[in-house]
Amino acid sequence: MSGHLPLAGLRIIAVEQYGAGPFATQHLADLGAEVIKIENPKEGGDIGRQVGPHFFGPGDSHFYEAFNRNKKSIALDLKQPEGRQVLLDLVRTSDAILDNLRGDLPTKLGVDYASLSEANPKLVCVHLSAYGRTGSRKAWPGYDYMMQAEAGYLSLTGEPDGPPSRAGLSIVDLATGTTAAMALLAGVIDAMKTGKGRDLDVSLYDVALHNVLYLGTWYLNGGTVTTRQPRSSHPSLTPSQLYRTKDGWIFIMCQKEKFWHNLVEALGRPEWLEDEDFATFAARLENRPHVNAALDAAFQQKTTDEWMAQLAGRVPAAPVYDVAQALDAEFAHEQGRIMDFHHPEHGPIRGIASPVRVAGATHPTDAAPTLGEDTHDLLSELGYAPERVSELRKRSIIG
Repeated sequence: MSGHLPLAGLRIIAVEQYGAGPFATQHLADLGAEVIKIENPKEGGDIGRQVGPHFFGPGDSHFYEAFNRNKKSIALDLKQPEGRQVLLDLVRTSDAILDNLRGDLPTKLGVDYASLSEANPKLVCVHLSAYGRTGSRKAWPGYDYMMQAEAGYLSLTGEPDGPPSRAGLSIVDLATGTTAAMALLAGVIDAMKTGKGRDLDVSLYDVALHNVLYLGTWYLNGGTVTTRQPRSSHPSLTPSQLYRTKDGWIFIMCQKEKFWHNLVEALGRPEWLEDEDFATFAARLENRPHVNAALDAAFQQKTTDEWMAQLAGRVPAAPVYDVAQALDAEFAHEQGRIMDFHHPEHGPIRGIASPVRVAGATHPTDAAPTLGEDTHDLLSELGYAPERVSELRKRSIIG
């Protein structure tokens, strides 16, 4: 690692597991923050360590490595008084704490601002839960796919005559993690100005509903209920969807009239610019079946690669890749999107780079920590004598 990363010097405690919470703090760790991941040694640490089917070794799944690089791990039982004291000692030297517990648990476990502010009034406490810490569902468990279902995503995804479909990724988890990272930084900036921290809450449900965004505005102000369209097409623009090629599929998005003009030129169909069914956004939407049939016929004359070479930079277009093709793509490697993260036991672990590029600095490249890898060093830094550390370990307060 070289150069100054923007979050260097920021210390964050993470009471986290599985996906959304770890994704939030990984964003911050990639940008230089010191993230101290608290894991319960009696439960084998983050449950994500056990999420298969792919493993580097016992307690070290591919899933866990994907969400936890560039962090430290302390194995600590927060339910024990001595574990609680270690937490308070860490809080005194930290800027923020993030948890992704069920909504009713932060207060019970004592990781909210009211419980920790005496130890550090400037501490920012971010809580990422399924349904929030208030209301009738605060004690409910909840997961990504459920949020996609209830927030309307499944009604918008898939073919009109097929079953409702979820997104292929845990998109709500990822969006909520990113939102939580933003919330934490907002809280830290405020604490720097005011000298006082606070609680900030982010929930899977709130983020899922917020992402409905412009479709929500259409309904709330005009009563329009957007439904699924064939071939993943845009609800109000044509062409903006999948089209068949000679050997597969291509996604075309003419979101501006100039792109439609460029596409018509590339297809060798200048007469479409004068055809009343094709000439404008409104006409193409009204005559979508006719327009799409004509485009299908044209695109099936060449392969996806041939069309990409012809349209590149002139018309917004993308090939339809599977995951392997996406990660092996020349452009992904040209842009340095695939990196090696270094693990002391397994050697280099390949992963996808942070999406934030930092001028003058490179991102850290440590793989995810083993359970309790940094327990001894962190306690020594806090002033715990070796004898005290040994005693806590014998009593399973730390691991």
